[in-house]
Amino acid sequence: MAGLNCGVTRALLGVLLLGAARLPRGAEASEIALPPGSGITVLIKPGTPTLPVKPCYIIFSKKPTTMLFIKSGERKAFSFSCQNPENHFVVEIQKNIDCMSGPCPFGEVHLQPPASMLPTLNRTFTWDVQAHKSIGLELQFSTPRLRQIGPGDSCPDGVTHSISGRIDATAVRIGTFCSNGTVSRIKMQGGVQMALHLPWFHNRNISGFSIANRSSIKRLCIIESVFEGEGSATLMSANYPDGFPEDELMTWQFVIPAHLRASVSFLHFNVSNCEKKEERVEYYIPGSTTNPEVFRLADKQPGNMAGSFNLSLQGCDQDAQNPGILRLKFQVLVQHPQNESNVTYVVDLSNERAMSLTIEPRPIKLSRKFVPGCFVCLESRICSTNLTLTHGSKHKITFLCDDLTRLWMNAEKTISCMDHRYCHRKSYFLQVPRDILQLPVQLHDFSWKLLVPKDRLSLALVPAQKLQQHTQERICNTSFSYLVASTGPGQDLYFGSFCSGGSIEKIQVKQNMSVTLRTFAPSFQQEVSRQGLTVSFTPYFKEEGVFTVTPDTKSKVYLRTPNWERGLPSLSSVSWNISVPHDQVACLTFTKEQTGLVCQTGRAFMIVQEQRTRAEEIFSLEEVLPKPGFRHHSFWVNISNCSPLSGKQLDLLFQVSLTPRTVDLTIVLIAVVGGGALLLFALGLVICLVKKKKKKINKGPAVGIYNGNINTQMPMQPKKLQKVRKDSESHVYAVIDDTMVYGHLLQDSNGSFVQPETDTYRPFQGPTGDCPPSPPPTCSRAPTAKLTTEEPSPGCSPESESEPYTFSHPKMENGSNENTDIPLLDAPKPAEPGE
Repeated sequence: MAGLNCGVTRALLGVLLLGAARLPRGAEASEIALPPGSGITVLIKPGTPTLPVKPCYIIFSKKPTTMLFIKSGERKAFSFSCQNPENHFVVEIQKNIDCMSGPCPFGEVHLQPPASMLPTLNRTFTWDVQAHKSIGLELQFSTPRLRQIGPGDSCPDGVTHSISGRIDATAVRIGTFCSNGTVSRIKMQGGVQMALHLPWFHNRNISGFSIANRSSIKRLCIIESVFEGEGSATLMSANYPDGFPEDELMTWQFVIPAHLRASVSFLHFNVSNCEKKEERVEYYIPGSTTNPEVFRLADKQPGNMAGSFNLSLQGCDQDAQNPGILRLKFQVLVQHPQNESNVTYVVDLSNERAMSLTIEPRPIKLSRKFVPGCFVCLESRICSTNLTLTHGSKHKITFLCDDLTRLWMNAEKTISCMDHRYCHRKSYFLQVPRDILQLPVQLHDFSWKLLVPKDRLSLALVPAQKLQQHTQERICNTSFSYLVASTGPGQDLYFGSFCSGGSIEKIQVKQNMSVTLRTFAPSFQQEVSRQGLTVSFTPYFKEEGVFTVTPDTKSKVYLRTPNWERGLPSLSSVSWNISVPHDQVACLTFTKEQTGLVCQTGRAFMIVQEQRTRAEEIFSLEEVLPKPGFRHHSFWVNISNCSPLSGKQLDLLFQVSLTPRTVDLTIVLIAVVGGGALLLFALGLVICLVKKKKKKINKGPAVGIYNGNINTQMPMQPKKLQKVRKDSESHVYAVIDDTMVYGHLLQDSNGSFVQPETDTYRPFQGPTGDCPPSPPPTCSRAPTAKLTTEEPSPGCSPESESEPYTFSHPKMENGSNENTDIPLLDAPKPAEPGE
């Protein structure tokens, strides 16, 4: 019987243990007991559920409730109706410390009640210290120190510290902080409220700070930030991002080893509308003879400061109707001094006009690791990550940076000429000033903006060495390139990227132009010295752009239309003037068969025109492009766009290659045979005419006039060939021309001779010139225009009109035998009756 009772007892015990094991965790009973007079209260209340969940309740006195409040001196036992109460409830523990009616309990602050007594919920410990206005309180934080975060940010471990102060009855947020920072102490004037937020899974049992008594600090607060080595700290004004309290003073003390350098950067700030005083920041630097150094918030802030310093923010009396907001967020960067920080560079821009230089960081990916900053310092003290130098002054700069390759320079210069009478044919050489090239920072971009009066002047860009256009077929592999674009009202046209070593001799642009020198390697300084650019102001023309190209006999030339990525603008026209040497033949080839262009209005054409014969070939760009063809002389290629449909843009890529001119032996043989036959025919015709004329002479006597003054003796052979007036051709009879026999018929009724009406050559007086073919034409083109060997001008102004042909007429000297022949006249009319 006893054995049976023992077995039953064991079975019941097992059932009880199994039931206990299956009991929900929230159903476990908890008890909180607060000692009387401790000033501690505990509140369990619903939190903010992240997801829709089943209801959960607090079971107190066998009744469900959603809130439980425990005061000092009370003891309460409770449980939860769910297994995961941390998803439903939070617990707040607040302790009031009265330093006004009695002594303050200074020293280390403990967590009460202990964590073992509290349920596993997200918990917040709050210490509210009430003190007189004249009493200063100091919160001291043990290692690790605190790091301030902005609104909406969170701490990696979930542990946050929220600190607030008071101005009369108004609470002021000093800031929210995480662990692992530089903030070691915060001094407050009057009362202070400290809140420690701990997640439910964090088993922390110490507060991590202590309270000390200090004398009055006569300001809102002082935050101490300690650096033991290189690092950075981001700090914010009170109430950030809301407004800083009116007419208050807040100070940050930075404790930095003397061998390190500190720089201040304002990340974001706003100023309020002041009625009295002025909002400002003040720096106190130990050992400085100018303390305090006062700056406006908009000024560049000091940098390269050795050792510790203080920074204070001072508010003002704000306008009651429109106060505005004063707020500040800034960063302090501490790092070792660099070698470059001891070198001063002089950038002399005193002789420059309309020019600026900006030194700034390269775009890089941000990293969580500490990265020493790169600062540019003006006069060794005013430091910032960005520095802009303007023309008209001489600047002294230093660098506080561990790696200067993290910086680059961008410069811009404007060249304008608005008086077309003064600017005509004026030129400028585009070069980078030497003071910029001597800086230890790589130049990224140098842009020249070239401005001309509208519809009065155009621009011509001539390189010292011929340029190559960057294409996928022939990539620029140089250390720098030029980006060329034109800018006009409502339209920007990107002509392309160009580098040295090509075939383009000139780029002409109709209107304002920008030229940007972009570098890719530090070695560009040696190469750019050999590649200069000269820009000149030329007479206005209507083409968007004209390229002058002289292909290389050893390589192909690839050319493409402007705005390659977006397509040639509507109703625009671009031309290429391609020179072909006399001993070469050019092959023009397009890289695709069709453009895919669909015009909405107008027509898109391509015209290929030989410059010697002026013969034109016109192709529609909406159809199949021409096949490769050979050009034996210099020629124009003009492309004119229509208004295309959306998504059907015009872009063309073509190539020009040269091959030596060859002679066809068949053509030579045919020419020789044909020439010989023609010569024989001419000889036979001459002989026939001579015989026929002799027969006419034999039929009748020649009419002549005897000259009695001639010498009838046989001429003797002179010793020297001398020709004098008295014996020059005087030994022969002069055959009388028909006009001398019938010359009386040319006389009018008065006896004077009538000049015959014959056609004479008159030079063509119409406008001509070597212009790119362009529909609609930019100038009038005669079918027989003068072909010059000089560089043709893209515009055809009236000043460029010239005769298409000229003839050479010999000059008659006195004493020579002038030709008095008169062209034969038509048969004379019979005399009218009665004359």
